[in-house]
Amino acid sequence: IYNLYEKLVADAILETRQPGDEQDFLADVMCVALNRLPSRYYRHSVDMMFYMAEGEMNDLKQQSLDAVKDAREFVTGHGREL
Repeated sequence: IYNLYEKLVADAILETRQPGDEQDFLADVMCVALNRLPSRYYRHSVDMMFYMAEGEMNDLKQQSLDAVKDAREFVTGHGREL
């Protein structure tokens, strides 16, 4: 069982990655972004595509990208303290 948003958020993180981004920072961004999106579970990718309305995947990708951008700002503003 998979959460569709995990792949979409990971893709959005790669799309928005900047030089100097560390793995811990990106992991925090992914956690924050996923926590702000609803879960969307599926068993087989063909099942997900069959039941999706036309254009819905583009909407989900945009929601993921927006969540990642917001999460980057949040994590940057709430840096880790060691």
